[in-house]
Amino acid sequence: MSEISPILDAIFRWAHVIAGITWIGLLYFFNWVNAPLQLVLDGDTKKAVNPELLPRALFWFRWGAAWTWGTGVLLLMLVFYHGKAVSGDASGAIDGPMVAMIAVTFLAVVVYDAMMKIEALKDMKALFAFAIVAVALLTWLFEYVGFSYRGMNIHLGAAMGTAMAFNVWMRIWPAQQKIITAVKEGNKPEAALLALAGSRSKHNTYMSIPLVWTMINAHTVVPWASWGWWGLTIMVAIGFWFGSMFYRQSAKVKGF
Repeated sequence: MSEISPILDAIFRWAHVIAGITWIGLLYFFNWVNAPLQLVLDGDTKKAVNPELLPRALFWFRWGAAWTWGTGVLLLMLVFYHGKAVSGDASGAIDGPMVAMIAVTFLAVVVYDAMMKIEALKDMKALFAFAIVAVALLTWLFEYVGFSYRGMNIHLGAAMGTAMAFNVWMRIWPAQQKIITAVKEGNKPEAALLALAGSRSKHNTYMSIPLVWTMINAHTVVPWASWGWWGLTIMVAIGFWFGSMFYRQSAKVKGF
């Protein structure tokens, strides 16, 4: 098994990176290129272009999400569970409270999805504040029950990645199917569907930037490890700020 693990690690990591590039690259295309473009297209152009362009892009988008999440879970099990890197304890033991927090990692998406139905959280500033508090609480709990700094990083990333993959398959794709069909038939898409697909895509864009930090920092912990949960929370906030900066810039980019 000691010889097989590095081989599987390399294969899973290769697939994970390729799938992630595909998924996140298209996520940024949709939010920072296509969304501003759609604002200047007339109805006839949208009817001609979108039913041909978007289904093709969404195919690679949703399957990139699925493969990124699936290979990420395989890497998590191989590197952190089999490799005993979750715990800060020298033995690598995982006790009951840590198992509970692993469950929270993958079930937090249920709470996230329910909270996004609250009207007040549809305001991005309110949502930003809520997200920072949620991240601070989650990372503090990871540290409190005994996660290593690497374990805390990767499980925060797994929680965000799970929410993002859920958004793609359970919220964005179903809504886009109806939106594209309406456009193709010359009808106006439902405002609720446009709002749902747009907001969840925006959430994914914001989460993707700190998510990449957690992936990198799960393997490069110096000097960040000494910061603990609060340092990771600060880096997530910085990641969200970068996202807002990129959104502002995308609105200024014009065609010829």
